[in-house]
Amino acid sequence: MKQTILFVLFFLVTFHSIPQESSFFDNPVIRGDMADPSIIRVGDIYYAVATSSEWAPFYPVFTSTDLINWEQTGHIFDEKPEWTSHSFWAPELYYHNGIMYCYYSARRKSDNVTYIGVASAEGTSLRFRDHGPIVELGTEAIDAFVFNDNGQLYLTWKAYGLDQRPIELLGSRLSTDGLRLEGEPFSLLKDDEGIGMEGQHHFKQGDYYYILYSAKSCCGPSSDYDVRIARSKHFRGPYEKYEGNPILSGGEGDYISVGHGTAVATPDGRYFYLSHGYQTGDAFFLGRQPVLHELKMTDDGWVRFKTGKQAVNRQPVPFEGSVQKKVSDFKDNFSGKALRVDWTWNYPFADIDVRLKDGELLLTGSQIAGNEYGTVLCLRPQTTYYSYQTKINNINDSFKGLTMYGDDKNLVTIGIAANSIEVRSVRDGDPSVLFRTLSDKATPHLKIDVERGCFLTFSYSEDGKSWVQVNDAPLDVAFLVRWDRVARPGLIHIGETEAPAVIDFFVLENEKE
Repeated sequence: MKQTILFVLFFLVTFHSIPQESSFFDNPVIRGDMADPSIIRVGDIYYAVATSSEWAPFYPVFTSTDLINWEQTGHIFDEKPEWTSHSFWAPELYYHNGIMYCYYSARRKSDNVTYIGVASAEGTSLRFRDHGPIVELGTEAIDAFVFNDNGQLYLTWKAYGLDQRPIELLGSRLSTDGLRLEGEPFSLLKDDEGIGMEGQHHFKQGDYYYILYSAKSCCGPSSDYDVRIARSKHFRGPYEKYEGNPILSGGEGDYISVGHGTAVATPDGRYFYLSHGYQTGDAFFLGRQPVLHELKMTDDGWVRFKTGKQAVNRQPVPFEGSVQKKVSDFKDNFSGKALRVDWTWNYPFADIDVRLKDGELLLTGSQIAGNEYGTVLCLRPQTTYYSYQTKINNINDSFKGLTMYGDDKNLVTIGIAANSIEVRSVRDGDPSVLFRTLSDKATPHLKIDVERGCFLTFSYSEDGKSWVQVNDAPLDVAFLVRWDRVARPGLIHIGETEAPAVIDFFVLENEKE
């Protein structure tokens, strides 16, 4: 009996000394390419928004109650604001006096220069109305942030092209309605090291105003982005840069690089920083994914991250009892009344036309000048091993099927035109047909299997059960990565608008983790 009691006591002590799985989460907290995230809290709900770049709709919006499980609820804009053309980067959310604002960077249609616009929505309706550009200064202005200093609002941003000065962070007083700059802009911090400076976040603790900012190269395989900090006893400065910078970086372990984020306060006063990061290894092909790290003040009045200077996947949960959900598959039988919010399309290259009718998707679009390779409807990939398939329900001369899409001059596809099933590749605008066969089955099933994020195997089937694999070895499509974004899987239509693709369903299945 005594031995039994000792064993039970030993088990209980040992059990409680082992970290429980539910006490931790794994970054990224939002899967897939979602760069430059901004985060705020309104009541018990956290809102995050991010860059959409050359994909529409514009600026995806996610919500959460625990910071580790997020659901996409929509976009800031379904249509481009009138003054803009493309390059929708770095949106920043701010909530003030019952209004939610989104300050965003985009290229001005009249001259292709990037400036900052503002939109607003009543409460948390997420129904945003655009108010046009708010910052039109220098040869480029991006990365807005709003700071409330004892009731006075300020807008800050990254500025280029100011009388041959280096890159710097500028600020200006902001009107109480959040829609106009007031007074002359002033300089907060200059890039005197020549390493870049952007993605700033301002906050105040004790006697100091702090600027979290990112430096070095943001994007692509050679990215070395990191997070730095400066402080001042006055909001307008002068600011002192921390000698121990950077305070968060990649370069080893879980991340290639990390940066450009904002922090949010929990109800109990803790601060969590949501930024983006390129993971090491094959996960690079998932793009710049949102990662969460908790901030902590140091005894000498600086700031550090609780898990150290290196960005890491494994983190303690922000709220005890929260459990991170696993990544889910995506299935769409097109039975709804509207297109699901997950879908994105190549707006700079095609004016898309999509309709849902009787449980089918009709996909077509008119190609914009210079685009010879159609209209696509794509998803953000969330794992490095997955497969996606569809069934084509109609016969015409248009090419229609599946794609892995970088841009209008870099894509791969498997599809059917008339009764010919083909695998096509376009690299730097140079097209080639990798496979062609005639099919007696007029409405085939098509499938692409993805390994390691960028190796593709193509298959077709008459019944969706018995598959004919086209290529003996997986095709390497790493060339599809664009400088600021990665390739996306989805559907494609190439042809006349009067000859649409009729799609029965689309399924994307992730390998179980």
